[in-house]
Order: sequence, then structure tokens, then C-alpha cells
Amino acid sequence: MVLRLDSHSADFYMAFDQFIMKDRDGGADISAVVEGVIREIRENGMSALASFTQKFDGFMLTEQNLCVTNDEIDEAEKQCAKRDLEALDFSANRIRNYHVRQLPKDERYTDDQGVTLGWRWNAVDAAGLYAPGGRAAYPSSVLMNAIPAQVAGVKRLALVTPAPNGEMNPLVLAAAKRAGVTEVYRVGGAQAVAALAYGAGPILPVDVIVGPGNAYVAEAKRQVFGKVGIDSIAGPSEILVVADAKNDPDWIAADLLSQAEHDPSSQSILITDDASFAEEVERAVNTQINESSRKEITASAWNDNSAIIIVQSLSDAPAIIDRIAPEHLELAVEDPESMLTKIRHAGAIFLGRYTPEAVGDYVAGPDHVLPTVHSARYASGLSVLDFMKRTSLIGCDATALANIGPAAATLADAEGLPSHAKSVRIRLK
Repeated sequence: MVLRLDSHSADFYMAFDQFIMKDRDGGADISAVVEGVIREIRENGMSALASFTQKFDGFMLTEQNLCVTNDEIDEAEKQCAKRDLEALDFSANRIRNYHVRQLPKDERYTDDQGVTLGWRWNAVDAAGLYAPGGRAAYPSSVLMNAIPAQVAGVKRLALVTPAPNGEMNPLVLAAAKRAGVTEVYRVGGAQAVAALAYGAGPILPVDVIVGPGNAYVAEAKRQVFGKVGIDSIAGPSEILVVADAKNDPDWIAADLLSQAEHDPSSQSILITDDASFAEEVERAVNTQINESSRKEITASAWNDNSAIIIVQSLSDAPAIIDRIAPEHLELAVEDPESMLTKIRHAGAIFLGRYTPEAVGDYVAGPDHVLPTVHSARYASGLSVLDFMKRTSLIGCDATALANIGPAAATLADAEGLPSHAKSVRIRLK
């Protein structure tokens, strides 16, 4: 049974803190396992990659079949339904148009002391893209990972995704083609992340690794960070829906289950100011779970990790939202814009009754790779900036150095760094 919390109960915050701090990954310490996988890939490269793939995906990986060829991609595209390809094209265009607007601008100026200052943005040379492929294949994740990198100007895009029994989902390959992916590898798990970071066989090292995966993938990204850049450490999916009683309970139930169906560790939360409406939503959720083809997954996520929170007024919701910092936040209320101004922490916010989270997963335009497990307090969703780095520009002529150099030399003296100071003063004489 789903957890019920009342914000005006005496023990609310104690129960609420226990709820939001619950470990939804099962608490298993997988760091040592992942460390071993990474070590094997570093030391043994392709042979280790083949061994892990045989163990987890059930086929013999070789240097010849590791990389998916262009002919295979073209053939896979022919297997896709025309309607599906049209939806991919529609989605890809919207994602690309949104991310083009994120591109940062270079800046260069001369300040009052005559110093030339500024910054310049450049894309990384190579990006590794992880697309989940365990419980299901996600062509949408291929678009969401690859298109921002392509827009940023990354030349080499290497996609890794699990291929159970060596088989690739045709729509995943069609998505890779549309997103400008230059290399596709049929390998997944922590071993794929290690291969992207350190190289293995035909897979050459990349500069940045992005994309969501299971707990092993997330831990592998954590461990290779520093060798490469990463976007974030992704946890289980989550959604928080704020809804008043003017909503259709079936709509809200479907929204809550849109994330619960991802994985048993997913989380769905409803905040409402109407207890009767909450009961209607709960009944609708249970009905929809029983009708779902992913009933076991969805029921586990709903009953084990989710909650209904009753507040006296929806004006109490923003403070609770910010403490949760949800990955996805729906504001299914009369005036979502007013509530929006009071919320600081969320990965993506969906405004109004006609904006289900699912449109963000596929076609809205913003990236669906978002911060999870309260990390929206300090992190953002995937964007072009994850594939770019900023270089500072500084330029002085003799006059400018005369204006700012003495202070630099004084600070160098104070820090006991005489060569720093001399490198300035020698130019001032």
C-alpha cells in the first residue's frame, strides 16, 4: 500500500525525512564490483569486454561485431514502421531546435585598466553516449544524449548500448543515425563505461560520458570521473505531481505511473490539498496497475517507494517540493505560473493540466536526462554545456600591466611566491 502523509500531522517531518532519504537502489555496495570491472577493462581491454558481454548479454563479442556497421544501421531502419520513423524525425527536430538556443556566446572586451578579457567556448573532441537497453530499449534516450552533443559541435559521438544476445533494437539504430552518432557499439553495463573512458579494442577513449543507466552504470561513471567528464550520477526515475481536485483522477494516476513503470526502484509522489481527490487518484492508480503490461514493476515502485502527501493548502507545496528536488515536477493546478515562481529545485517542470511528463520524455524539446535523488538542488539536466568547456582570455599591453601588475606582485609577495612577483615586476621596469 502506498504511503500516506499529512503535512499537518505532528510527526510529518520525521516521517517525510525517512521517506525521502530511503535508499531506493537496495543499499547494495556495488563499488567493489564495479572497480573490478574497470580494472579488468584497463588491464585486458577487448578480451575483458568480450568476457563480460558473454556473461551479461549472452553472446560472443569480437572486434569484428563490436561496432555496428552503416549497412546494419540502414537495414535496421528499413525494419522500422514508417509511423515510428516519422515520430523520431519530429522528436529529433524539436530537440535540436531547443538545444540550438542553449549555445553560449563568446565574449571579449577591454576593461577600464586597458586589460583585454573574455572567454571562448569550444566543444570536446569526443563524447561517449550511454543508452539503456536492459529492461527495454530507448531510442528517445539516443536522441536526448546525442543531439545536444551534435549541436555543441562534438565531432566524434560514440554510442554504447546493451545488445541482449547480440541483437540491437532497429529503432535505436534509426535514432542514432538521425542524431549524428558516428560510432555505435553493441555493449553495455559498467564495462561499456570503462571502455569509453580507457579504450578497449576498436573503442577509443572519449572526453565526456553522458546518459542514464542502472546502478552499475552510475557507479562506473562515478569511478571514471576525473579520467573523463560526466554529466551526473543518475539514480532511479521519479515524478512529483501537484494536483488540485479539479483534475481528472485518471489523468493524474497515469502521470504518476508514467515513471513507476520504468523500474521497481522508481518513485511517484502526489501532493494535493483534497483528501477525497487523493483517494480517487489512489483507486485509479490501482486500477491502472492491474491493467498494465508492466504490472509487477509498476506495483513495486508504487507500493514500496511512492507516497501521497496531503497539505492543508497548495501554498504549502513549494517548500515540500524544494526539499524533495524532484527529477520531474508536474504542476496540474489552476495557476501553475504563480506556483512556479515559488519553486527553486526541480529537474524539469511541467506547467498545467495538459502537460504530462511524457511529452518531455519524447517531443517537447528539453532534455529528458535529468538530475535525480535530490540532486536538482545543485545540478541541471543534460544540455549543450555538458559537451563544451570555457577558456578564459587575458591580454595586457605595457600600460595595462602597469595598471594592474603592482597589485599582482604584492599578492605574490604575501603568498611567498617570489618568482610570481618577479615575472610581473621584471616587465614593469
